[in-house]
Amino acid sequence: MKPPLHYAVIGAGMAGLRCARALVEAGVRVTVLDKSRGPSGRMSTRRGEGWACDHGAQYFTARDPLFQAEVARWRAAGVADAWQARLTVLEADGRRAGGGDEARFVGTPRMTAPARLLAEGLDLRLQATVNALDRYPHGWELASAERGLMPEAFDGVLLAVPAPQAVPLLGPVVPALAEVARAARMQGCWALMARFEAPLALDFDAAFVNHGPLRWIARDSSKPGREGPETWTLHASAEWSETHLEDSPEQVAAALIAAFRALGGEAPLAWSAHRWRYAITESAVEGGCVWAPEDSIGLCGDWLNGGRVEGAWLSGHALAQRVLASVRDGLQPGLVQA
Repeated sequence: MKPPLHYAVIGAGMAGLRCARALVEAGVRVTVLDKSRGPSGRMSTRRGEGWACDHGAQYFTARDPLFQAEVARWRAAGVADAWQARLTVLEADGRRAGGGDEARFVGTPRMTAPARLLAEGLDLRLQATVNALDRYPHGWELASAERGLMPEAFDGVLLAVPAPQAVPLLGPVVPALAEVARAARMQGCWALMARFEAPLALDFDAAFVNHGPLRWIARDSSKPGREGPETWTLHASAEWSETHLEDSPEQVAAALIAAFRALGGEAPLAWSAHRWRYAITESAVEGGCVWAPEDSIGLCGDWLNGGRVEGAWLSGHALAQRVLASVRDGLQPGLVQA
């Protein structure tokens, strides 16, 4: 009996984890590699002594029936819940209602919880920064900055990383896929996590900000399942973040705190800053995922599917289905977009 196919998934964010989980459930052996210390990608939470704060994705919505069913599973498992936030929109000339009736969900007790559920039981290798791919007759070989050449070869490689990180990996081996990734522009985002001694006297929990350096502010401690002191997440706009991408955390904090105070906030007792170099897709590549069956290599991620947590999950799901269809049906060579 032939051994099961063995695929490498590079990236343990929502797209990579969903792709890996779908393949494993179909009987494919999968190894997931990620440079971070834990799974979740941009569904991230920063933790400190006595406090925690979501500093990446702030919430997610569910519009597609497949993802709605997944969110229902997460809620049943206790790793997600609806966030009943008092939401507003802050304009330069005033304030207006915002949010509509669409349900918004968060991971519980932290945004990382759904990703950790997806990662359970997977062959997940963390702190492994893949920096080289090579294809040989016996399969794909991978090397990481921390571990060097990996001991096994893989039947296929599926990249679930931001587009700019995919380009240097793909360029020497599959130039057509490198061009797909190069066509997507991703912008940075500075995030500030601010802690306060007591709840702020603001009559909203989150706001879209349409002026100044900020674009989003949220009372993280208003989300379900949270414990600890009053915490707020401040996200700078893509434009401001790109302009100030190389500023020091102290410079960024000073600017964002000043903008927050101008909106009615206060100076925090303490803060932490995080720079997301690749956070926002300015112009997503349409199609959901890309699969090159003749090379057994593919791409998935929110940047291929309009951004958002839901887009990432659906992209990973779509790529897994392409891979499985190729295995079942002997798909003819040619670059295939889902």
